[in-house]
Amino acid sequence: MTSLPHPKWLATLCLGVCLLAGFATAADESFRPEPGKFPPLEKAASYRGELAFVDHANRRGSIRVQGPGMFFRNSPQPFAMLPYGAVRYRGAPADLRDIPLGTMLHVRAFLPPDPKTSAVPVIQKGTTERPAENHVLLIEDEPSLCLREGKVWKLKEVDLQNNEGAILASRETKQGGDGKATAEKFTLNAGTRIWRGRECLSLTDLIADGTWPATGKKSLGDQAVLLGIAWHPTPESVFNQFHVADIWLDDTSMQRAAQRQTEAHNALVRSYWMPAWVDHVEYGKFGRATVTATLFGGMDDALYADFKKDVPTLMAAAENTLKHSAGAYGPDHMAAGGQIIAVTKAEGPIPLGSSGIQIRFETDLITEGMRPGRVVRVRPTSWPRHAVPREEYLNDGGSGHEERFPTPAIFPKL
Repeated sequence: MTSLPHPKWLATLCLGVCLLAGFATAADESFRPEPGKFPPLEKAASYRGELAFVDHANRRGSIRVQGPGMFFRNSPQPFAMLPYGAVRYRGAPADLRDIPLGTMLHVRAFLPPDPKTSAVPVIQKGTTERPAENHVLLIEDEPSLCLREGKVWKLKEVDLQNNEGAILASRETKQGGDGKATAEKFTLNAGTRIWRGRECLSLTDLIADGTWPATGKKSLGDQAVLLGIAWHPTPESVFNQFHVADIWLDDTSMQRAAQRQTEAHNALVRSYWMPAWVDHVEYGKFGRATVTATLFGGMDDALYADFKKDVPTLMAAAENTLKHSAGAYGPDHMAAGGQIIAVTKAEGPIPLGSSGIQIRFETDLITEGMRPGRVVRVRPTSWPRHAVPREEYLNDGGSGHEERFPTPAIFPKL
């Protein structure tokens, strides 16, 4: 397989990660993000686990973190996305709602920026299976990690019987030879999706055309693929073994999966508006103001391209969960209208949470919530005018404390 084309932010991310030679060591020193600053990725803790619960409206959930013990005994650990935190699924931008429960994910996270307002339980002394770093900058599935790091899974051997079995594979660089790859055994069954070009196949199809045996073992000769990995109940009480949910056999199949996910996410962002935070406000007379805001990172370049000088635009206040703060009559109702008077792009390395794109937005009637450090949502008026579901906005001036500041109350006590 060859590399998929990377958007600019992903190239920046790749560079940042490549510089993390001492990643695990850096993560040993817990880091708490500061208000108004995008935290450095190299300060994030790193762990892997199964997505066990999602509260997508509040951008939080729980992950069963992989550790040295028996996986099934680990209680799912709550996490919250930072406002500028990015989700990657199938090599493309995503929302938590896009990822099926059971998917194995890779996490980069920090301590809560403000423990008093944390939407998930604050852990004073973390462990491997219960990390204190539960505010997430980046969460991504297996193919997203491999594409970002330039790695593939090399298939060693498959062993089948009665349309299910096991596959032996190792994650390594395409060229191989780094000497660090360790083979891992996964289960697979009739539900495993195998993507080849524009086809979606099953084990039955590969057995029928003689590619894989109906019964017994076959060497696969280090065939390079990408794997979608999940947790699945395993026979004989082997709970630390994971399951292959998807196999992408070639570049075309992976590119098509990424393109579908990108289009789905683009449609979501156009409906819910681009998130950003306010850097600066210049107040004029009679409600006029010019707001300078930085668009958050991790989106498709096609979305950023719509933010141009002189484009008519709406800007609305939002919460750290990215909910519109007044949406009972639609997000437009309490939004400030105006136009973009300048767009600038930062030079040099750009932190992951930021797009590096700053807009100056001029309005003749600024509304509450557009203050420095606050989160806003921005929409060029060329984007569709949609209402959002009730659970994803606050009522106009009548929202309760729990709605504005979700507490850890829905999670089990630790």
